Amino acid sequence: MVSLAKQILVLFKLRIGVAMLVTTGMGVAATPGPSPTFGQMLILLTAVLLAAGAAGGLNHYYDSDIDARMERTSNRPFVTGTLKKHPLWLVLFALLLILPVMAVAYTINTLAALFVFLGAFFYGIVYTVWLKRRTWMNIVIGGLAGSFAVLAGTAAVNPVLNPLALSLAFVLFLWTPPHFWSLAIAIKDEYLAAGVPMLPVVAGPARAAQAVLANTVLLVAASILPLFFGLGWVYLVGAMLGGSFFLYRSIKLVQNPVPAVAMGSFKASLVQLGLFLVAASIDGIFFA
Repeated sequence: MVSLAKQILVLFKLRIGVAMLVTTGMGVAATPGPSPTFGQMLILLTAVLLAAGAAGGLNHYYDSDIDARMERTSNRPFVTGTLKKHPLWLVLFALLLILPVMAVAYTINTLAALFVFLGAFFYGIVYTVWLKRRTWMNIVIGGLAGSFAVLAGTAAVNPVLNPLALSLAFVLFLWTPPHFWSLAIAIKDEYLAAGVPMLPVVAGPARAAQAVLANTVLLVAASILPLFFGLGWVYLVGAMLGGSFFLYRSIKLVQNPVPAVAMGSFKASLVQLGLFLVAASIDGIFFA
């Protein structure tokens, strides 16, 4: 029973859902204006978590064939047979997305609901179904899922797109490719065996490492933008500390594009994201 519960948590990619939840919370915290009520925040964050889980579940369902050919994903429940594939799963995933989105539209506003929907749609459909097996640009376009998470948070406070919201979303958009390409360099052989055209498979680890560095430079530069639209020195310090560390690890990756160094770059991207989210939230709550 415990094992089954663990497999269900794996199915819904809880860690990604929590990351999306935190990103949405940062969008709320960093945006000037009247904060949502406790009840509205609970509905919004629950909706993001459930929508992300629906997208994660669809990813497992659709990709079970290639997951079986990759060591990193070979223990997923649809691969091991712990959970049996059946069309009713698709109905469940749809309900886990549609019902929370409707709740956000009813209790908060339609723009926030739209962004919750688009976050799940871009990961579950655009990335998983349309792009992952077809082009190395898969994670670039599919990475918009993270941008929509922060926009859902900003829209819950201010239901009008504004420069601060767009600048924060832009940072999240630029973060995803170097984050994921670093991991893809580390496990290139697995993607090659699965026939997935990730950048390191298509271009080789050396050129992929150069792409990681170039995108990290753009990321650090873009991280300055929110400073001009309302955030202050606390945000800037956190963003630059995280960005500098990620940049350092990206340079090391270009110098030596091997799996161990790639994993160092991947972990540095998580540090950068964490500092970015925490600093933006603290700045928005206490110093705006």
